[in-house]
Amino acid sequence: MTVRIWTFLGALFSAVSFAPAVAAQAGRLPDFTELYEQQGPAVVSIDVTQKARRSAFPDISEDDPFYEFFRRFGQIPRGQPRQPREFEQQATGSGFILSADGFVLTNAHVVDDANEVLVKLTDKREFKAKVVGTDKRTDIALLKIDATGLPRVTIGDPDKLKVGEWVAAIGKPFGLENTITAGIVSAKGRDLPNENLVSFIQTDVPINPGNSGGPLFNMKGEVVGVNSQIFSRTGGYMGLAFAIPIDVAINVIKQIQDKGRVTRSRIGVQIQDVSRETADAFGMPKAIGALVNSVEKGGPAEKAGLESGDIILKVDARSVNTSSELPRIITAIKPGTRVNLQVWHKGANKDVPVTVAELKEEDAPRAARRAAPGKDKTKPNRMGLVLSDLTDEQKKELEIKNGVAVEEINGTARGDIQPGDVIVAVISRGASIEARNAEQVNAQIAKLEKGSSVTFLLRRGERQFYSTIKLGNGAE
Repeated sequence: MTVRIWTFLGALFSAVSFAPAVAAQAGRLPDFTELYEQQGPAVVSIDVTQKARRSAFPDISEDDPFYEFFRRFGQIPRGQPRQPREFEQQATGSGFILSADGFVLTNAHVVDDANEVLVKLTDKREFKAKVVGTDKRTDIALLKIDATGLPRVTIGDPDKLKVGEWVAAIGKPFGLENTITAGIVSAKGRDLPNENLVSFIQTDVPINPGNSGGPLFNMKGEVVGVNSQIFSRTGGYMGLAFAIPIDVAINVIKQIQDKGRVTRSRIGVQIQDVSRETADAFGMPKAIGALVNSVEKGGPAEKAGLESGDIILKVDARSVNTSSELPRIITAIKPGTRVNLQVWHKGANKDVPVTVAELKEEDAPRAARRAAPGKDKTKPNRMGLVLSDLTDEQKKELEIKNGVAVEEINGTARGDIQPGDVIVAVISRGASIEARNAEQVNAQIAKLEKGSSVTFLLRRGERQFYSTIKLGNGAE
């Protein structure tokens, strides 16, 4: 099966079903026999046929020294076009039955570009499956087979999972059907690169190619996750497996069943985490929340009065402890819903009602452009930053009223800042000052004590973010 491998290689997955409690007795490892017997029948194997096209002959230029060799041996017919030839490739994965009338859940990447999907039950019956819908952002797919009276899984609550708790997976690793593996929950709420809509369950359950789309069971025999990715340097199991929480998957499935597609919401902000130093700069008692870097013009947040520099602490009753939590909360809300944001605004809590809008693919950020440096270079300041004023043309291109260009970094400043960045504002001791010119910013930095920090609102191409820069102890 086509496997998804996170960082180097990696793909995964396992499965299981609904039911029994598998309690570990004191001093003994848990017994999974009852879980396997009761839940195994609701786990299915998935075989996928994908058609692809490739050239029937080697794709070699006539100028290549090996061209004549291949032509003489009939590999390249002279004077005939190289027509591509269609061929089939096979892939395998896992899934599990959601309902007695044949709805099956698996990973979207298992059935990507499939011409035929075959679902095989543990009683050896096989059914051609229809792909009802997929959602690539969460890697979830819903299939339907023409059958009734099927065994089905019981859905659990992933929020009740505890780190260190035993879990099991049933699936088809390397084509070996109905294989059960077990391990523990290694971590919860794990963020993975390039994906901010899923808070993964990390386990050390042995997961391998072919387990993709299978269920992850708790000790009660309830499905708490969908095995989806592994971290691997070899393509096989290395002790790090990741499952999509089942509540995320069920939300996607319900939307596919109800309206044939998945909708998500947005408020139109760019955000980042709040570090301890940044919290101090904004006068916050704790380093929590999602710091708003920039607000989209005409977007829901701007219409509600949200500003760059605000820190979002809550969405209705749900706390936002880290910036990665905010997209998951917002995208799960139905478009058009009015929510209340609790934000830290200029040193105090403030409520901001926002009506969320639908998130569309075209809303993705555009590629960043590097800002051109200004011309009126100044001497390095106490942080070793060589700053210059922006021209009116540069400000117009960046769509900002004021800003100061960072041309060079020669000193001991530590933090995320680089030549080409534009300082838009300087934040210190809870106060934010707009960066109008290099002289003004240098004067602010000159007031800093040795070893202290200052937070800059920076512009890097079209990306805007906050960075707390620490002044080296040796700086004067």
